Amino acid sequence: MQVDGGCHCGHINYEAEIDPEKVVICHCTDCQTMSGTAFRVSARVPDSDFHLLSGTPKTYIKIGASGRDREQVFCPECGTHIYAAYPGSEPQDFSLRLGTIRQRAQLKPTRQIWHGSAQAWVNDLAHIPVVENP
Repeated sequence: MQVDGGCHCGHINYEAEIDPEKVVICHCTDCQTMSGTAFRVSARVPDSDFHLLSGTPKTYIKIGASGRDREQVFCPECGTHIYAAYPGSEPQDFSLRLGTIRQRAQLKPTRQIWHGSAQAWVNDLAHIPVVENP
């Protein structure tokens, strides 16, 4: 599926070819902290299928639960996280942040990972009262 997207302020823009079956919810504590919420949703994309169209992102290296370095790539202007990847020059997959994809409404997660770290209430969202456009 061809997608495009970018950061909140418009500094970073990209296009990518993704497999809609590779959309994942991550409940790890790093994703909770770095997203500022209970989980993060990403679409896996080979680096060869990701094309940065504008802007120069900034990279922060964190150490993942696996002990490996993990690049967190974001807009230096507004701070929007764009993707994560393992450092290096070999071909790899990016974890493209779903919230930055314009076609995100068409992409339903197919798997959840690090569910042992999930907040207890995430499975009860359907029971929380809804207020449209407060």
